[in-house]
Amino acid sequence: MQKYNSEILRILVEAGNEGLSVKKIARHVHNACNTLFSSVSFDEVYTYVSQYLIRNSKNADSMIARTDVRGNYRINPRNEDSQQLMLQFQDECDEKEDTPKPSVDLSLSLFEDM
Repeated sequence: MQKYNSEILRILVEAGNEGLSVKKIARHVHNACNTLFSSVSFDEVYTYVSQYLIRNSKNADSMIARTDVRGNYRINPRNEDSQQLMLQFQDECDEKEDTPKPSVDLSLSLFEDM
């Protein structure tokens, strides 16, 4: 379940201020955590995600906040922990973008059309 929690937070950070619906968050978590060797039903993931979001969005200072749209959630921009999480996520994205791309192979092909 800890894996689900971190995936939910990662997805909400990626979603930004607009947030996502519970169903979309559950679908992303299901796709991220469902493997060939440990399959999980979507209904179980959806139930866990919806309960987690409801539990963690009750207080005004909680890390997750409801949006104006019914059933949508986002990271709470007023919470210090969530601001730190967003900064960490942005740093990780910047590091991924900075990785050098493989160079293009300019050597001649043996099977080139003549």
